[in-house]
Amino acid sequence: MDIAALSMAMSQASVQQAASLQVLGMAKNQTEMNGQQMVQLLNSAVPAPHPTSGSIIDIKV
Repeated sequence: MDIAALSMAMSQASVQQAASLQVLGMAKNQTEMNGQQMVQLLNSAVPAPHPTSGSIIDIKV
């Protein structure tokens, strides 16, 4: 393999690695946004519990 072919192969590998990192970054950002939306959805779907719920028990004998 001559120097020119080696240089081309290394350059191509570098471009492929940069593209892979870019796609991975986009996927990470999308996953973070989906997670934030899921948290917002869960927070809006479940009403807040009553402040004294479960802390006081009335017992009649």
